[in-house]
Amino acid sequence: MTTETKDDDARLERLNANLVRVDELSRRLAAALTHRKQVDMSLHGPSQEVYLKAAAAYVAEMMQDPSKIIEQQVGYWGKTLKHYVQAQHALAQGELKAPADPGPKDRRFGNPLWDSHPFFNYLKQQYLMNAEAISGAVSGIETLDATDKKRIEYFSRQLVDMFSPTNFLGTNPDALERAVATDGESLVRGLENLVRDIESNHGDLLVTLADRDAFHVGENIATAPGSVVFRNHMLELIQYTPTTEKVHQTPLLIFPPWINKFYILDLKPANSLIRWIVDQGFTLFVVSWVNPDASYADVGMDDYIRDGYMAAINEVKQITGEKQINAVGYCIAGTTLSLTLAHMQKTGDKSVKSATLFTTLTDFSDQGEVGVFLNDDFIDGIERQVAVDGVLDKFFMSKTFSFLRSNDLIYQPAIKSYMMGEAPPAFDLLFWNGDGTNLPAKMAVEYLRGLCQHDEFARQGFPVFGERVRLADVKVPLCAIACETDHIAAWKSSFNGVRQMGSKDKTFIVSESGHIAGIVNPPSKGKYGHYTNDAQMTSADEWMQGATFTPGSWWPRWGEWLAARSGKMIAARVPGDSTNPVLAPSPGTYVAAVPSL
Repeated sequence: MTTETKDDDARLERLNANLVRVDELSRRLAAALTHRKQVDMSLHGPSQEVYLKAAAAYVAEMMQDPSKIIEQQVGYWGKTLKHYVQAQHALAQGELKAPADPGPKDRRFGNPLWDSHPFFNYLKQQYLMNAEAISGAVSGIETLDATDKKRIEYFSRQLVDMFSPTNFLGTNPDALERAVATDGESLVRGLENLVRDIESNHGDLLVTLADRDAFHVGENIATAPGSVVFRNHMLELIQYTPTTEKVHQTPLLIFPPWINKFYILDLKPANSLIRWIVDQGFTLFVVSWVNPDASYADVGMDDYIRDGYMAAINEVKQITGEKQINAVGYCIAGTTLSLTLAHMQKTGDKSVKSATLFTTLTDFSDQGEVGVFLNDDFIDGIERQVAVDGVLDKFFMSKTFSFLRSNDLIYQPAIKSYMMGEAPPAFDLLFWNGDGTNLPAKMAVEYLRGLCQHDEFARQGFPVFGERVRLADVKVPLCAIACETDHIAAWKSSFNGVRQMGSKDKTFIVSESGHIAGIVNPPSKGKYGHYTNDAQMTSADEWMQGATFTPGSWWPRWGEWLAARSGKMIAARVPGDSTNPVLAPSPGTYVAAVPSL
């Protein structure tokens, strides 16, 4: 038997084995899809009214000014025909060669075949022309109101991104080359990845972004030494072990967002804000929120303020023997910290000496990119769904935030996983990103309706324990850090909220980068710089025009600001005493809880 015959036999054996695997996986896929949970249709996309309004406006404008629409259409068809003729001409020359491609580079089309092969090049150029035509047609609609236009621009862009030729096996040269090179093994592995994701998401699809087995909370992620010193039905309070002999007298308490887990601040020692704060000589406490199940359905914003914020503040005061603490709130936790501070101001409670807000929105008049999901069609659907489930499932929030960066968080990972058959990477940030939490039904609706939609905190006041509080009621010294390219909490919107607060002592910092990377930005990396301006906060644009850029992290600048408001140096405090014994080592038990729904 020749070597070639042996190779053929081996390939045939692999093919037969793969066919058996495909059959088994197909059965599992069919079974998984039957378990798909039925949810309110509004959660799958915007109402048809969005597209009908756009279509009606487009037709109306065409009737009023036909030349404008004709110019767009003629321009598009002219480019398309020219492109087709060029492709035919290249083929007629007898060479398998693409015509010249002067278009801008798009990293989705990195394979050289997109430029050199006539078939793939034709697909790419035609797709980009289609995308340009759709974008131009939508942006040219002038009679839609600002909200509707922003939404149709966003959702039309989603459709364009979805139909990229890179997203389909038959038109993706990377996937086809990998399939040929592996005798189809990559496609079988891709099917395995697809089945795994659908099974793990109860019949729905959410791409796994990181290797779930590569990280174990408390072992190789979230490892800063500390102890749980208090626990109630809302939170665990972690006190971190000091690394200095002396610490500042005033303790620091961080409230992370409860949409995700707190360990974004402690991914690994090299980028751990928690470790850095402790090393600067602060007594640090961090809240680890409960991951709620349906039994938390009636838990609202008041419960988070009373049994979360105020309970944690009182415990830190009791443990340290101090009358005041410094507080930090990140994202939604910064919003709720601001509500808490406004309430405390009204009641004369001076427990908080200063507050720091990370990427926090308190004025929702400009909701940024996420605003496209905050109209009645989505919120009505959420309200109906949480009435059934008792919580807003983390799946929906994860999917929503992924669509804000669909090419990076949906399509590219799906291509690598399902078409290329690659295993998800061992990436700590993406691991954390996939480790979300649920939101209680009542709290979710109160937040989305009262704060996001109606902007009550900045307008008529948001009700806290029956009394409305406003931005002007926040009067403690403030340091706010926003991020320049934040797609969740736009820095200008964050600025507008802080500008309206009643504090006389305000510091505003804009970090380079986005919602996460701009905050988790250790000085040792020397990566992202920041902007500062001590002038009075008038408008965001004026503030930025007069701002000074400083290379490197904002952490040291904030550390100096915080130290100036943290009192004298005293002997370091060790977690645990007879009154508040250690309940568990950090990162605690709540961080690992996965409630059944």
